[in-house]
Amino acid sequence: MSASHKVICIVCPVGCIGEVSIEAGQTPKVQGYICTRGKSYAVAEATNPLRMLTTTVRVRGGVLPLLPGVSSAAMPKDCIAVGVQMLSEIVVDAPIKAGQVTYAKILGLNVDIVASRDIAMRTL
Repeated sequence: MSASHKVICIVCPVGCIGEVSIEAGQTPKVQGYICTRGKSYAVAEATNPLRMLTTTVRVRGGVLPLLPGVSSAAMPKDCIAVGVQMLSEIVVDAPIKAGQVTYAKILGLNVDIVASRDIAMRTL
């Protein structure tokens, strides 16, 4: 079985458009990229696309109701929607510091969700 994927490289401003052909048990064949970084990116994008997860979680007792967060590393693209759904159901308590882990090892991956900003505790 073979598959062919058109991939636009985003590694540099050139934006090469190429193609990755994958045949079972074979090394992917890459064409249309002018540098090795583009070729590597295209193979990764065609075989195991990764993305950073950015979202917000609810905050209890904070000066703001939502906390922006980001994954500590790129994670499989097909896990993003499930991760966002999972995070929509959690609430973190203020105060929160930027860089603080708000959800460890999401979906069993070696990826944490970390706060993107400080949120102070609300005072009355």
